Amino acid sequence: MRIITGNFKGRKLLTPNDIKTRPLKDLTKESIFNILKHSNKFKVEIKNSVILDLFAGVGSFGIECLSNEAKYVTFVENYNGVLPILKKNLSNLKLDKKYEVIEQNIFTGLKLTKINYDIIFLDPPYKDKNISELIDKIFKINLLNKNGIIITHRSKNIKEEYSKNFRILEEKTYGISKILFANLS
Repeated sequence: MRIITGNFKGRKLLTPNDIKTRPLKDLTKESIFNILKHSNKFKVEIKNSVILDLFAGVGSFGIECLSNEAKYVTFVENYNGVLPILKKNLSNLKLDKKYEVIEQNIFTGLKLTKINYDIIFLDPPYKDKNISELIDKIFKINLLNKNGIIITHRSKNIKEEYSKNFRILEEKTYGISKILFANLS
């Protein structure tokens, strides 16, 4: 796995050896960033944005944002099998003032130091079925900027019901993955 664009393009990211973590594939990540850059369905730029990377894993998405000059990234992860790898990947960049790592279970308490994110990336384990509840919580506590977007990475085989506040702007399928770009209204 590598950083595909921006200032850190080509740098390798450490990945875990266990099967509990499903790192974002380079091709899927590249497609997400191409859509962010070129879509006319939403107006969000990574440069100078504040990003929330929920279920951050090894940090692939958020690190890609930092490589593309995001202002700040909050990484939220609670799995001890991947936290040391996430922290090592971040420390290798030497950007300490541009990010924070929050070690907590997202479903039991979403306590964040920054509010009003421009992009929220959700990449939970495919088995997690309560994503709609999390999106409702994001809406209720007003985490997303007015023109911000939520990007979710899910299995294309999972049929999920989303709340009426979750408005899908674009949907793409890559292999077994489904990527949704949405906003909250």
